[in-house]
Amino acid sequence: MSFREPAVLIGLLLLPLAAGAYAVMQRRRRHDAARFGNPALLAGLSTARPGWRRHLPPLLLLLALGALVVALARPQRSVAAPQRQATVVMVTDVSGSMRATDVEPDRLSAAVEAGHALADKLPDELRLGLVTFSDYAEQTVPPTTEREPVEQALDRLVADGGTAMGDALRRGIESARTPVPNKDGSGSRRLPAVIVLLSDGKNTSGNTTPLDVARQAKALKIPIYAIALGTPSGEIELTDPFSGTRQTIAVPPDPQTLREIARVTGGRFFETAKAAELESIYANLGTRLSSKQEKREVTVAFAGGGLVLLLVGSGMSLAWFGRLP
Repeated sequence: MSFREPAVLIGLLLLPLAAGAYAVMQRRRRHDAARFGNPALLAGLSTARPGWRRHLPPLLLLLALGALVVALARPQRSVAAPQRQATVVMVTDVSGSMRATDVEPDRLSAAVEAGHALADKLPDELRLGLVTFSDYAEQTVPPTTEREPVEQALDRLVADGGTAMGDALRRGIESARTPVPNKDGSGSRRLPAVIVLLSDGKNTSGNTTPLDVARQAKALKIPIYAIALGTPSGEIELTDPFSGTRQTIAVPPDPQTLREIARVTGGRFFETAKAAELESIYANLGTRLSSKQEKREVTVAFAGGGLVLLLVGSGMSLAWFGRLP
């Protein structure tokens, strides 16, 4: 829970002072009673003692004041609200290391199926785009509410080349921030955006470092959900085009960089080496991105609760003692 006017909460410091003042008054009352009569005879003069009932109305009054102070601070709580319009950009690695078969049937095939799962789960109102990268980054499909262009582009992906992750993230941000025309024709605006980054290796190409772009994304309030695909033992075979000799090259993922990208931008990090698990991650992201966290005031609840406590405490005091607390 958060507060729009947190400075008002200083008023809660008055509550222990009020409780202390009440305790002093009670001690003084007992002291005054002892001064004007023999304490041993007082029990015989009173047919019934209020006991704990004497303290209940003041306690309810104290709680009511606390609730009203909190209400004045305008409390808020986060709730999940439907995402009416937003842009989601998939930034997908298609470098040569995506041919590795440590993820069955291979990394690229697993990524393609996961992309289909995200496209299927994402609400129709949300725009979906695709940026791919190997030696360079390319906006394969601009953000659109139509799913067919994305689905077809995913099926045409081929793994080859290096890993220009930084350039791809920069292209993803540019794509996500493309203004969208207003429905009433009054102009255009930028929609809230999210980037879903999948990579299986370190940044080896391009002119931009991924973490530099991540800091830009943070400033623009674009969270990046980063997925590291593959295992440390992943390998691919390369053939020398001149000699024809074949060599095996290790292609481990780079989870450290991807984790940091997600942390810096306020997104989430995932790591997997299973095709089914990757597809599940993307499907869950589609569901997650269909809503957004909004802050809503709950001032009325605290104000109403304080008023109820005040009325109950006053009613008890009038009914039991014929006076207000």
